[in-house]
Amino acid sequence: MADSGSVSSSSFDSASIATVDQNAVRGRMSGVGGQALSDESSRSWRDVFWSFVFIIHLISVGFVLVVLGLNRFKKSNRLQIDKYTNTIMENRVGLTEDYWPLYALAGGVGSLLGWTWLFLLGSFANHVMKISVHILTTYLAVISVLCFWGQLFFWGVAFSIGAGLQFLYVISVIDRLPFTLLVLQKAVKMVSGLPEVIKVAYAFMIVMLLCMGVWSFGVAGIVASSMGDGGRWWLLVVFSISLFWAGVVFCNTLHVIVSGMVFLVLFHGGRESSSMPSKSLMKASRYAVTTSFGSICYGSLFTAPIRTLRWEIRGIRSKIGQNECLLCCVDFLFHLVETLVRFFNKYAYVQIAVYGKSFNRSARDAWELLQSTGVEALVAYDCSGAVLLMSTIMGGLTAGTCSGIWTWIKWKDKVSMVACTATLMGMVLVGLAIVVVESAVTSIYICYAEDPLLIQKWDAEFFNQISEMLHQRLQHRSARAREVLTGNRFDSRREVLEQA
Repeated sequence: MADSGSVSSSSFDSASIATVDQNAVRGRMSGVGGQALSDESSRSWRDVFWSFVFIIHLISVGFVLVVLGLNRFKKSNRLQIDKYTNTIMENRVGLTEDYWPLYALAGGVGSLLGWTWLFLLGSFANHVMKISVHILTTYLAVISVLCFWGQLFFWGVAFSIGAGLQFLYVISVIDRLPFTLLVLQKAVKMVSGLPEVIKVAYAFMIVMLLCMGVWSFGVAGIVASSMGDGGRWWLLVVFSISLFWAGVVFCNTLHVIVSGMVFLVLFHGGRESSSMPSKSLMKASRYAVTTSFGSICYGSLFTAPIRTLRWEIRGIRSKIGQNECLLCCVDFLFHLVETLVRFFNKYAYVQIAVYGKSFNRSARDAWELLQSTGVEALVAYDCSGAVLLMSTIMGGLTAGTCSGIWTWIKWKDKVSMVACTATLMGMVLVGLAIVVVESAVTSIYICYAEDPLLIQKWDAEFFNQISEMLHQRLQHRSARAREVLTGNRFDSRREVLEQA
């Protein structure tokens, strides 16, 4: 009884201390936020090395892609490159213009889906996200059946596994979806009230589409080349990684711009407020593509894969049950990923947008802010990032399917190459449209952690809902902690008794 009372007392004291620290941090960060927003002289170039790496990478990759595309444009082996690939020649020769229209279709479908999503942002965005969550599993299963029917057994198995993992993930987080959709609804409300941000997203998609014109020109030249399938696939993988990095950099640059605008709107009580800085969108855009661009390039290398791995591990971990061996292995991966998240997380981009810090410092400060205020428990419960990723994947698969069907009609042996790369194009374009909502979500959480009154002034009902959910999650964690402490003490007493 005495031990039980001490555990409860300890938990109560810890909760009280956490509450005091939370209030102190919120008050301090609110004051610092006001100073940072008004002090432009504190901006300096950060992570410059990575901006140079990214720019050099773009120039180098662009040059190689143009060369590969021109080598097969209207004339076979125009630049006499085939003499370097004689050892791996095994397929017939094609032309760049044979395959370039297939990628034009993928780019057109991806752009159409992204622009439509932005156009319907204020009215049907939540419905689109709900549909993506529930239909993605079915869509993956249908594609796997089509792959088996077309004797593409590897891709049939891959899409079957993807459908199974998607189904298991949705089942594991089904209880979190109502709160997730609530947060997304409020994020959509915020972004739809900033039409200038939507225009910037349109502009980013146009620029990305122009870059994809060069990328797809070179990739079409690779597919049409005289190299064997092995050589083609290696080149496609390399250039796909390049496109992925470029796409993530574009998305995160837009993320920084939107985050800065949302933070300013919440901090100043509305975009029409007299205290709102003049030309705020122009300043946020200038910071994103100049002083903070290196930090964006650096963070874009790691945040996307780490976030995806974190979602999967959290979903699996919550449904393991009493399997201690499996739970031990998953816990090891969980703690490893959580350590990485401390240094690479999407909330860093809000700190970059507002304070102009380096990426590592922004990620560390953002994560410490969320943990010290307890909001990290709310972030861990929220699945908005995963839901938005599902919408992105759905858009990419739609673009890939359209190009894949056309390729199947003309060249059945090129379906895998064209469909995979076309899917990546669609995902990048749709992701650029969807990132505006994700930026609003991250900004809302950071603002709530720094000063809850910012959210209360913006939407009192949402403030009450998010505060109630935070209270529930902290209670849940406290109960889990008491359970672990009680279990450890019971095991210790049992060991003592056995030794006696």
